[in-house]
Amino acid sequence: MENPDSNGLVEHVSFFISSDVEASFRVALVKAEFREISAIEVERLWRNEVGLLPDVRKQRYFSTDGPSGAAISLSLSGTDPDELILASVELQQYISQFPGVYDSYNSQSSGSKEVLVKLKPHASQVGVRLSDIARQVRSAFYGEEAQRIQRDSDTIKVMVRYPAKERQAISTLENMHIRTASGEAIAIGEVAELTLGTGLTAIERMDRMRTVTVTAEINVDQVQSGDVIEDVREKFVPQLIAKYPSVEFRLSGGSQEQREYYVKLGVGLFASLFMIYGLLAVPLRSYIQPLVIMSVIPFGFIGAVIGHVLFGISVNMMSIFGLIALAGVVVNDSLILVEFANRGREANQTIEQSILDAGQKRFRAILLTTLTTFVGLLPLLFETSLQAQWVIPMALSLSFGILFASTITLLLIPCLYLVVETNQRLIKAILTAILLIAIVLLTAASGIFSFAVAGTIASLVGFGAICLVVMRMMGYFPEKAS
Repeated sequence: MENPDSNGLVEHVSFFISSDVEASFRVALVKAEFREISAIEVERLWRNEVGLLPDVRKQRYFSTDGPSGAAISLSLSGTDPDELILASVELQQYISQFPGVYDSYNSQSSGSKEVLVKLKPHASQVGVRLSDIARQVRSAFYGEEAQRIQRDSDTIKVMVRYPAKERQAISTLENMHIRTASGEAIAIGEVAELTLGTGLTAIERMDRMRTVTVTAEINVDQVQSGDVIEDVREKFVPQLIAKYPSVEFRLSGGSQEQREYYVKLGVGLFASLFMIYGLLAVPLRSYIQPLVIMSVIPFGFIGAVIGHVLFGISVNMMSIFGLIALAGVVVNDSLILVEFANRGREANQTIEQSILDAGQKRFRAILLTTLTTFVGLLPLLFETSLQAQWVIPMALSLSFGILFASTITLLLIPCLYLVVETNQRLIKAILTAILLIAIVLLTAASGIFSFAVAGTIASLVGFGAICLVVMRMMGYFPEKAS
């Protein structure tokens, strides 16, 4: 009604029943480029319109434009089922109090009504186990295969069990007889207690321990899943474990995968930065100039964040991929400036003149390469197809990161180059002090020194570096004459 010129919103609707107590509706929307409303917005409207249904134990809504899972997924494992259930309920209540967290779900919830069979203490004296009772009850109500008859290409199973009318009455189970190991038939009430109750929908296990998973969805405009998980780990989990010692906490599902991805990406970023440094240090024959060139990388990250803010897109995993790629791209312009400045120094120019000439001669090249890269990514940024939505965050990181970092390069690199070349002795001394502090801390971590001794040495080295800076500012630590 609100979009009369569109091709519609819903592509098809399906309804299916998973069990006697569970039913599901599924609505498939048309492609994202053909509608103006997102799947998440449809979910919100549906939830508000339907409200809470009477006599429904669980009512969940879930929407996605692609493969996904719960935004928050936390697991509790333990050997004591009672403590595990109580701890999971408290965890579910705790995460539900955050604004923007909704549809919290506990996997250890109650299922449908069923008959619970509990073995009496003296049952073992007559040679009856719980598995014997379960097997015989199953044979009586579900049936035991007695024969198979082949008719043409079909196989017919002949099942022996109680008549249909008796299988529908609980009294049949109460009056049932169980055979012991010796073949004697005794009433089931003599060896087991039968009670009506509610069973579990499912029993999950992880590392051979019973596990309960608590999941929830979030409204990204109000809260981030990482903030909720961090709060739970720091403030709630220690109290929970102290209260229930048999319970262990861990991340699961999407939360665990996200944490693992961030660790791997951090290692990958560190490795890429180290390789970039090595590739720059070898041809430049300097340990300091690669740091000057790489100083623009953080500004590229700032530009990427600005791009996400302008387009109203949150930083996600694809954005991080773009940031890692950006680290190897933004150094190109600063590398050009430093290289041309070094050529001027080889031609006997002063430091000031060489960096000024480099900026004047390479300004047009830096500007054109930056603008062509940015303009080349613009069509992707404004693409509306569903396939493009996954890579737009990466394109935002690259395009705005390059644009912002190149602008900073024209101002930052000349200043840093001038500072480094006029204070080489001081900078080398400071880098040596940092290296010594790192070595001392590593030796303390390996057990060679105590942390107290390492802290004292690191403090002395740091104090010496500060003294050198003060001496340089006062003119007592001049550069060596070349």
